[in-house]
Amino acid sequence: MTESQYLAAVYAFNYFGPARVKLLLSYFGKAGNIWKAQADKLIEIGLPGAKVCAFNDFRKSFDIKKYFSRLSNLKIGVVTILDKDYPRNLKDLDGAPSVIYFKGSLDCLKANSVAIVGSRKMTSYGREVTERFSGELAGFGVTIISGLARGVDTCAHRAALAAGGKTVAVLGNGLDSVYPPENSGLAQEIIKKKGATISEFPLGYPILPANFVTRNRIISGLSSLVVVIEGAEKSGTLITASHAAEQGKTVFAVPGQITSPLSAAPLFLLKNGAMMANSTKDILDELNMRIKVDR
Repeated sequence: MTESQYLAAVYAFNYFGPARVKLLLSYFGKAGNIWKAQADKLIEIGLPGAKVCAFNDFRKSFDIKKYFSRLSNLKIGVVTILDKDYPRNLKDLDGAPSVIYFKGSLDCLKANSVAIVGSRKMTSYGREVTERFSGELAGFGVTIISGLARGVDTCAHRAALAAGGKTVAVLGNGLDSVYPPENSGLAQEIIKKKGATISEFPLGYPILPANFVTRNRIISGLSSLVVVIEGAEKSGTLITASHAAEQGKTVFAVPGQITSPLSAAPLFLLKNGAMMANSTKDILDELNMRIKVDR
C-alpha cells in the first residue's frame, strides 16, 4: 500500500477529521504508521478508549485493496494532501480535507475559479442573475464552483455548461451516489465536459445535513472568490460566505429587492463589508487585480 492509500483509509474513519489526522501524522510520521498503530499507543497519545475500539473494529472490516479496486471500477480518482496533484487553492487552508475524491478532471481548477452560491428556492430574478453571471464568467474561461444543490447551484452549473465552460460540483456525500438524485444527469454532463464532481467523503457515506455545512468550506476554498445570489436570513449561503472571509477570499453579493426574503443574505453581507456585484465586470476586475498581484 502507498502512503496516499493508507491516508485515504485513515481518513475514511469518520472520527479522524483534518485536524486530528494532521496531529496523528505529526506524531506517527506516516499514514501507514497510524493505520498499523497499536491500541495502547493510540490511547497513550490522548485518543478516547471508545474511539480507539471503534478504530480497531474499522480497521478489521476495511479492506484497503478492495476499496481502491471499487474506486477504480467507479472511475473515481483519489488525491491526498500528500500528493502534488492536490488542489493548490485548498492545500494551505486550515481544515483542508486530507483526502479528495473526484470524478472527471481537476485540471479546470488550475484556471481562475469563482464560487456561485445561493438559495435552493431561487426566484425568477435569482435565476436570471445566476445565468448571466455564471454563463458570462464561464465564457471568459473562469471555472464555476458550486454545490449541485437545487436552485442557484444547479442553475450556475447548467449556465456554465451552456456557455461552453467548465464547472466543478462539490458534493456532501460519497461519490458513489448523487444528491439530489435528479441531478445525476447534470453530474455526468459536468464530467463529460472536462469538469469534475468532488467530495471529501468516502464511498457509501450517507447524506446528512451536517455534511453540507462541512462541504461549504471546500466550495469557498477551491475558489478565487465567492459570489452570493439570493439567500434567506439564516442559510447555508452565509456559511459559505463566512468560510470565504476566514480564508481571506473576497465575497461579492448581488443586491436584490429589499422586500424579498431571499435578499436577506446578500443585504446582510453588503452591510458587513462584502463587495457589490452589479455585473460580470465587477468580478473580472477583481480577478485581474489578483493576477497582477500574483505576478
